[in-house]
Amino acid sequence: MRSLRWSVIAVAGAAVALLAGSFLFRLQISQFLFDRAVQKNVGRDTAAALGDGLHVFVCGAGTPLPDPLRNGPCMAVVAGSHHFVIDAGSGGARTLTRMGYPVGKVDAVFLTHLHSDHMDGLGELLMQTWVNGGRDVPMPVHGPPGVEELVAGFNAAYRIDGTYRTAHHGVDIANPEGRGGAPVPILMPIGPGGQAVVFDQDGVTVTAFRVNHQPVESAFGYRVDYMGRSVSFSGDTVYDANLVAVSRGADLLFHEALNRDMVSKMHDAAAAAGRADLAQILNDILTYHASPEDAARSAQEAGVGRLVFYHTIPPLPSRALNALFMKDARDKFDGLMEVSEDGLIYSLPAGSRDIRKTKAF
Repeated sequence: MRSLRWSVIAVAGAAVALLAGSFLFRLQISQFLFDRAVQKNVGRDTAAALGDGLHVFVCGAGTPLPDPLRNGPCMAVVAGSHHFVIDAGSGGARTLTRMGYPVGKVDAVFLTHLHSDHMDGLGELLMQTWVNGGRDVPMPVHGPPGVEELVAGFNAAYRIDGTYRTAHHGVDIANPEGRGGAPVPILMPIGPGGQAVVFDQDGVTVTAFRVNHQPVESAFGYRVDYMGRSVSFSGDTVYDANLVAVSRGADLLFHEALNRDMVSKMHDAAAAAGRADLAQILNDILTYHASPEDAARSAQEAGVGRLVFYHTIPPLPSRALNALFMKDARDKFDGLMEVSEDGLIYSLPAGSRDIRKTKAF
């Protein structure tokens, strides 16, 4: 008993000494951790280490509804030497920086449509790509008709900020000639089957295609091809035959989805709480988004290699909900499917059929 008592006393004493040491050296420990984080993250270009191929950075897999794992819609692509951002949802630009994506190298921004959640982070994205890229011409912003008004509004809103950036950093870093965006409206035939090549350089092709997101009149998806690898992005849509046709044979399909059963429960809860306005909104969104089953059907018909859900409704704050979200979709698609979240990187190396998934943070 005496030896046990002394053992307990010794352990307690060691614990006290450890705590005291931690307290005494807390500044040194904090400094070490901070220095290590700076060395690891400041100036990091994650894309440079990925090798030649097609790579997708998930900077926003969410919707307007708050989701701790997902910002508003934002996907970034590296294709060879070219860099694109597809949609500019709130928080996306900051997540790209956190992921080590080289925002200063972005060639163009492509908007799927002009709903606020797909473009409310555009001002910050344009500022970040300008200051970090030393641009001397505005960033091309491709999108549906109306993109001219949208970009003009952001340019006006950020004009004063731009004068301060130039005053802070000088013309070499913040050249006023390169500030903001330059709208590039995408025009394609009215009706089903519309598509148009909107970028074609150095073996990289970006194709915009019309999808059905009524009452939004012009809504697009995008397909990116490079070195025999391909990725398709649905934008917001119901099941759409044009998406199936243009996405045919793609390695990877990112498709939005809304689980109707889960949203219906939210509708009932809103109604029970006396929130008729919220209940109406939750009822309305059932009509212009694809279900997971719709997305899986599209993936199967298009013969894509892998299906990844993004713009997921409702929010999925716990990964334990992912299986419930996809439950009935698994019977519709023979390949691998999964729910994405911010910080994921999907890599499609050139000369391979592999799809590699990593987490940036």
